[in-house]
Amino acid sequence: MQMTMRWFGQGYDPVRLEHIRQVPGVTGVITTLYGTLPGVVWEEGAIRAMRETVEAAGLQLAGIESVNIHDAIKVGSADRDQYIDNYITTLERLGKAGITLVCYNFMPVFDWTRTDLAKKRGDGSTVLAYDQKVIDAIDPDAMFSSMSAQSKGYTLAGWEPERLGKLKELFALYRGVDEDRLFENLAYFLERIMPVCGQYGINMAIHPDDPGWSVFSLPRIIKNQEDLLRLMRRVDNPRNGVTLCTGSLGANPANDIPGVIRALQGRIHFVHARNLRHTGPGAFEESAHLSADGSLDMYAVMRALYDTGFQGPIRPDHGRMIWDEEAMPGYGLFDRALGAAYLNGLYEAIVKENRR
Repeated sequence: MQMTMRWFGQGYDPVRLEHIRQVPGVTGVITTLYGTLPGVVWEEGAIRAMRETVEAAGLQLAGIESVNIHDAIKVGSADRDQYIDNYITTLERLGKAGITLVCYNFMPVFDWTRTDLAKKRGDGSTVLAYDQKVIDAIDPDAMFSSMSAQSKGYTLAGWEPERLGKLKELFALYRGVDEDRLFENLAYFLERIMPVCGQYGINMAIHPDDPGWSVFSLPRIIKNQEDLLRLMRRVDNPRNGVTLCTGSLGANPANDIPGVIRALQGRIHFVHARNLRHTGPGAFEESAHLSADGSLDMYAVMRALYDTGFQGPIRPDHGRMIWDEEAMPGYGLFDRALGAAYLNGLYEAIVKENRR
């Protein structure tokens, strides 16, 4: 298991690589060419510069999150093969650069959704939160404006203004796309890219829907263990795998995350580890990584990863904003560093327990 942290790149992320390098046990970062729109082929020079920047700080570029997927691929429009070809070219260039992990998602319109980007907690920290009752009362057209107003001036991953500034057109594009059609479009995409993934040893790791239920009546197809296993069986290739996100799956109390980990043994390529607290039906707020601070048993999660032989990158996911830090919502250094130390501590204890 390799402990990593997400880094959005120079000019986008106020957190410095030199500071990430100082977090005990963190040896790599998960990054991307932030600001590159879906469907655009990544330039070889930009990929090389990205890797050199990370390595110059004494870290490994452990994977990409994300190479975003164009909406034409998701809806299966007539020009989808053009965009899949572009995606394949990007994968080839990543593979030639020795980068062999790509996290991605297949969510329509919104990559992730929250109703509050800075909900204040009793300890004075702020967290990302979601309440379905708030969503039900919002006009979808106002969602982008709401998120932008709370973003502290940062461009949020998956909420790029060039794309979401045209929400009416996006919703019209997905009209008539139900869960079955979306799933088949995902399978078509994966079947097209598996040969290049095999050639370069690239693991594709799909991120679960966040949250794992329909938002604004849009289809969701990666919500639970059943959905994940369905996709693994449909494209039965070891390069087709999963980003196990405890927060996205954990938003639904019915999901048994340690059970999901065990069911997906060998197909989990990447892990997002975070905790959250359920606050009501369809409502949750994110928390510190500590098990006692939320509703998820992080020891049981780490134990399941150990028991199933997981050896890939893991990162502490969204953290609280603490100690007056100013950063992209959910992605301050301080609480994620605490999370990395906590997760490493759990894992060390599990390893030593197992050796007795």
